[in-house]
Amino acid sequence: MKYLIRYNKSAGEPGRGTIDHKWRVFEGEKEYLFKNFKVNVPCHNELAMGDWNLGCEGRLVIDRDTSTAIINGEVE
Repeated sequence: MKYLIRYNKSAGEPGRGTIDHKWRVFEGEKEYLFKNFKVNVPCHNELAMGDWNLGCEGRLVIDRDTSTAIINGEVE
């Protein structure tokens, strides 16, 4: 799966997570808000949806205890 990660400029606003939810992670049309992220695969910069993003491919693991998006390789 392809992922785009972007800074959440509207963190803390209604419907945009708390002030600590600084990262937007896009998985296709779906968007997640996180406090942290960790990328364990090669990544690159990419202009998409009018903004610059960190782009990568892998598998998303969500750590709900720490609100962290972890993107790993397809096979672990």
